Amino acid sequence: MTRNIPIPPVSAEDAAFVRGLLIHEDRAVLAFDKPSGLPVQGGRGVSRSLDDLLASFARSNGKRPRLVHRLDTGTSGVIVAAKTHPAAVFLSEAFAGRDVQKTYLALVKGNLPQAEEGVIDAPLAKVEESGRSRMIPARPGRKGAQAARTGWRILARDGAFALMELSPETGRMHQIRVHLMSLGCPILGDALYGEGAASGARLMLHAARLDIPHPEGGRLQLAAPVPEAFRAAAKRAGLHSGLK
Repeated sequence: MTRNIPIPPVSAEDAAFVRGLLIHEDRAVLAFDKPSGLPVQGGRGVSRSLDDLLASFARSNGKRPRLVHRLDTGTSGVIVAAKTHPAAVFLSEAFAGRDVQKTYLALVKGNLPQAEEGVIDAPLAKVEESGRSRMIPARPGRKGAQAARTGWRILARDGAFALMELSPETGRMHQIRVHLMSLGCPILGDALYGEGAASGARLMLHAARLDIPHPEGGRLQLAAPVPEAFRAAAKRAGLHSGLK
């Protein structure tokens, strides 16, 4: 919930669009299936973001929902917003305290590991290159390095291609993307850490499932179906058997 900030007008078309993304709503929580290409927040060159579109859910007093975590613009899938201030505090602490179970799917290409599953435990550090932020693997003890762990499992493989399930234990910027690059198999369509459009029409990373504690008790399991573009890319790579 955002207070004392002017609510930007939302067109009827945009309001219908964001409500079409809604996969869960209750008194405290909103959850959306974000499409690839939709920025989560505004910024330079961004004309429409999910954060802007949350104004569609504003109350009569002007208070509106607040996002409690982030997805990269190219990533599709489950993303959560809080409808009240107490819910926002609760959920933000849950994400920061790692009381959230996240499951991603990724299509990758490269020197695949021989093992079928494992954990990447590699600190990351943020650097600025040509006015753009990116993350790099960092030696432990490097100034600014942050601990980062990602569990991985190969669901299907065909030659240099694989469909992988990822379970990040931490939530660093670009964590999955950098970890898979360092493993030797960057995500298809990743313009920052892989081959970009030469390997995929979009970033082939999908936030498939999210298990979170609910502000009012119990836990909430959320899921977003695999997008058709992702499924089609998996089929072209001979990996569709790994998708449910």
